[in-house]
Formats: sequence, structure tokens, C-alpha cells
Amino acid sequence: MTEDDDRMVLLRFVERFALVLRESGMPPMPARVLAYALADDADRYTAGDLARGLDVSPAAISGAVRLLVSLRLLSREREPGTRSDLYVLDDRDLWSRFMGTELATLERFEEAAASGVEVLGAHRPGGRRLAETRDFLAFLREELTAALARWPAERDRRAAARAAESSRATARRPAGQKG
Repeated sequence: MTEDDDRMVLLRFVERFALVLRESGMPPMPARVLAYALADDADRYTAGDLARGLDVSPAAISGAVRLLVSLRLLSREREPGTRSDLYVLDDRDLWSRFMGTELATLERFEEAAASGVEVLGAHRPGGRRLAETRDFLAFLREELTAALARWPAERDRRAAARAAESSRATARRPAGQKG
């Protein structure tokens, strides 16, 4: 495969993954930037790198990275002596950090539902619906907290399984054949 072919494969994947992110509520440009940063081999980018990689204007990147930094999906760094920000994808615990921020959101929704139960009363249909909403959100928050606590061990187990599979695949490959 040529470098152009590799780029087209990457960009097709980026668009497919970004579509899933958009369908989940993420705005289009942040979805594309995140998908690109996840799939591309680099782990740090300037706004210009992202703009060139996605073939968009640097202005389009600005708002996208601002949102992704606020969601803790990217972090912003600056190399000493430069004026350009670097956007870094710290993929070690990307999704657990992101989901950890969602715990606070779940708690706020839970508190809002609980206040609705107090105001409306649990005996009314609206109060009963809000009580069930509160209970579901409490359950979800508790389960997510437990899952996040288990994740480091599970992540390590899965990484070891991937490494073992990669070693087996490399050992099966005929001499001189690239992976």
C-alpha cells in the first residue's frame, strides 16, 4: 500500500468513527479531530497538524480542540520557547478519565431528580417518574464508579492478551513477510 492509500484508509476510518461520535451527541468537528487523534500514529499535534491531517482550516480546529480539552479527551501543552500549543492524546486512561468526569454529571442529574421528587411529592405520577429517574441514576453512578475501579486491572489483562496474540501472529508469519 502506498502512503496515499494509507492516508485514504485512515481518513475513511476517521469519518466512520466520527459519525458514531456525532450520533452520540458530539459536534462534527470535535468528533473528526478526536477520531483522527485516536487513529493516527502521532500522540501530539499542533492545530496546523490537525488541520492538514483533516484537510480543514486551522480556524475549524480551534473550537474543536477547545471542547476536547474541556472534556479531558485531549490535553494542551506548550514546548518551552515556542508559541504553538500542542494537543496531546494521552491514551493510557483516556476513556476512564472521560467517564470519570461523567460521574459528576450523573450526580447533578440525580440531585435534580431528587429535588423534583421533594417538590412534587413521590405520590404523584411526575414524582414517581422522577424517583425512578433518581434511583436509576444512582445505580448507574454506583456501577460506573465500581467499573472504573476495576478498569486498571482489566486494562492490563487485555493488554497482556493483545501482546500475546501479537507475539503468536508474528511467530506464525513466514520469514521476510511484513506485518
